[in-house]
Amino acid sequence: MMPSEWRPEHKLFPHQVGFTCPPFDFDAAPSDFSRIAPETVGVHGWMLHVPDYVHGLDQRKQNFGMLDDFCHCMSRNGADVAAQIGSNWVHASGLGVEGIRQHCTELSDKYGLRFHMAGYAMVEALRAMNVEKVALNAAYHWPAWWQGTVGFLKEAGFDVLWAGNFHDQGWFDTQDEVNECRWVFEGDLAKKSFEYVAEQAPNADAILINGMCNFRTGSNKQPQRPLHITKTLEDMLGKPVIGHDTALYWRIFKSLRIKPNGLHGRLLEGL
Repeated sequence: MMPSEWRPEHKLFPHQVGFTCPPFDFDAAPSDFSRIAPETVGVHGWMLHVPDYVHGLDQRKQNFGMLDDFCHCMSRNGADVAAQIGSNWVHASGLGVEGIRQHCTELSDKYGLRFHMAGYAMVEALRAMNVEKVALNAAYHWPAWWQGTVGFLKEAGFDVLWAGNFHDQGWFDTQDEVNECRWVFEGDLAKKSFEYVAEQAPNADAILINGMCNFRTGSNKQPQRPLHITKTLEDMLGKPVIGHDTALYWRIFKSLRIKPNGLHGRLLEGL
């Protein structure tokens, strides 16, 4: 029989990270994280499978237990960190901020790794940067999604000065048009939307972006996450810009006690 525990000399990489994403999503987070991580880091992805999944918040709550399965699989394969992609799982769970913190701690202790959720990583990142007032670029998230994020942030003690998605900001006539883009948008929308949000909340300490939005800002208009454009946006706005992707990467690197390669904005550069 195969050993149930991995000794250090058996690990393929000194630091091993496992990611899971919402069902049926091919997610960029493992690729993005791997590209900015030192060569000592290995990355593995595990796509959840829920039959008839339609991205409902109720479906996230119903399948919350799959995160236990995910951590179990990753721990059996020597992962040091297991990370959950997607911001909505924390508020959809109904556990509240303290309940999510306890849940992450319990799974971490149970399986001998560190388990982090993107939605709670945002809270940890903001607290680490001593941020009090925020504005949320809710991007493609439809109202029930981003309003849940706002509620979670407020429960965590942050003052949300303004929040709204691309439809609220006036870039699309209907939410259905936003949905049709399937979270991939033209590159110029990044600058325009962040300028709009910053204008609505000039007193915000930081500007946030919800979920895992993609803009066509890469070579040949390849979609890119906020990670890739954070430094440009921060230079433009003069304040921190934090996405759920960068918050999650920050929390993982913090647990591994290593720094990413390159410059990716104030949060990651503060490690």
